[in-house]
Amino acid sequence: MSRSGGAVVSRLTGTIHVNISKYEQRVLHALAQGGAIHHRRDTQGRIVEAICFTREGHVLADGSLPVFRTLKRRGLIFSQSGQPYRISRLGLAAVRSQLDNR
Repeated sequence: MSRSGGAVVSRLTGTIHVNISKYEQRVLHALAQGGAIHHRRDTQGRIVEAICFTREGHVLADGSLPVFRTLKRRGLIFSQSGQPYRISRLGLAAVRSQLDNR
């Protein structure tokens, strides 16, 4: 097993094992289904607000700033050119499959 950005990757199976909290799991699942995290910066350029939206446009209550910072630090989400944050390939591999209760 080797470490890769906070994740443990098995050399034999190639699977990724990341310890993800319940709230992080919910946010990643919403992002995997097409959601996004919109952020707001202060005058110094630091992110002071992060709101997670589902693909339907609803706000996810579990998408707080500490959860956002944890996901960003682990490399599970990314942003390009100031756009809203999306799930990364590592995030897709780390999220466990859940049934979509529609």
